[in-house]
Amino acid sequence: PMVRVRCGETPANAVADGWCELHVEDNGIGFEESQSDVIFAMFQRLHSRGEYEGTGVGLALCRKIVEHHGGTITARSKPGEGATFVVRLPVRHAADSALQTEATAP
Repeated sequence: PMVRVRCGETPANAVADGWCELHVEDNGIGFEESQSDVIFAMFQRLHSRGEYEGTGVGLALCRKIVEHHGGTITARSKPGEGATFVVRLPVRHAADSALQTEATAP
């Protein structure tokens, strides 16, 4: 499979908006759009182990990590056309991180 990753602040999600998007696109088998939320459930698999490898943990773990950072992850796809995963994370500048660390330090 081929995977393409794009990242950056775009006009639609510029710093004023406070978000940055990461797009991960593949040319894999895809899935029905109705399953776009189901695939993020722990141990959820859309196919049998004999058809495709995997444990059903990867996307659930990705969602937990993204949510821990205050972001979201969504997926869109069509069978046979691959999938696109969009991660949206809040933009945090180094100065903001330093202030937050100081505010939470004992």
